[in-house]
Amino acid sequence: MKSQDIVVLLKLLSLQDQELTKGTDQLRSESLGGDPYSVRNLEALLGISKTEIAQSIKRSVASGIARKDNRSNGPRPHRRNLFEFITHGLRFVFPAQVGPMQRGVPTAFAAPMLKGLLVSGGTYDYVWPYAAGREMGQSVEPLFKSVPEAALKDERLHEYLALVDAIRLGNRREAGLATDHLRSRILSK
Repeated sequence: MKSQDIVVLLKLLSLQDQELTKGTDQLRSESLGGDPYSVRNLEALLGISKTEIAQSIKRSVASGIARKDNRSNGPRPHRRNLFEFITHGLRFVFPAQVGPMQRGVPTAFAAPMLKGLLVSGGTYDYVWPYAAGREMGQSVEPLFKSVPEAALKDERLHEYLALVDAIRLGNRREAGLATDHLRSRILSK
């Protein structure tokens, strides 16, 4: 597995969630070529090359974290397996790299949709370094270099990625809270 595999899988989750709220027809009309799960559309949304996305999907299917849909043959994340990997293995396989103060896009519990969930004193907010970012905080290396831009395009993807970073960065209390929040997002569907 590579770190961008997690980004691709979280984007697929986000697309599934959008399909439930917006409907299949509207999601198709907003996608390149009409298929929101196509490699071409994922490339445009994530800033990851088509070749790398195709390889990512193959790795994810081989590992059991994703599967091919029976009807469309498109990639679908296996929600329970993905959740288990994120909560129990991700911080060991892809540990968070914290750096100096920088301008960027908020992540972990500094992300806008998670800001009020955790009250903690004396720590800096975390950000993914991004030149056009508006927030200042301690930099965290994202799972893939295009994560800040992709997160700004999709609020649900931003939330998933921020929760993943909270698990990667947090102490037991913070990681536990992020795990509970992620469980309600991933496993309730």
